[in-house]
Amino acid sequence: QVKVAESGGGLVQAGGSVRLSCTIFGLLFDDYAVGWFRQGPGKEREGVACIESDGSFIEYTDSVKGRFTISRDNAKNTLSLQMDSLKPEDTAQYYCAAGPICTTIAAADTDRLDAWGQGTLVTVSS
Repeated sequence: QVKVAESGGGLVQAGGSVRLSCTIFGLLFDDYAVGWFRQGPGKEREGVACIESDGSFIEYTDSVKGRFTISRDNAKNTLSLQMDSLKPEDTAQYYCAAGPICTTIAAADTDRLDAWGQGTLVTVSS
């Protein structure tokens, strides 16, 4: 049984930082691309960042480039998202996910994902 444990959300002022962490149990972590997608209030789901199984390829959505950094530790089955220079428009529920390739996470297409979590809320105040 696959389990996804996310942590690190909360309330932060604009310009501040938050670090999200995720541990995925029950699958061979280093065989999967992993990453984050989000859904803001009244918005569609969107892929935020992903990293391929061996870390050789990383992709960010344009709106977070230069501000967010994704990383993974295959020995610990964990991934993290360092979020700096946060903006109110980053307010969203953030979901950790695993899929066969980065494209599936970038598309936030849960039909093609192998695992995703319950989400952790990040609220950025202006």
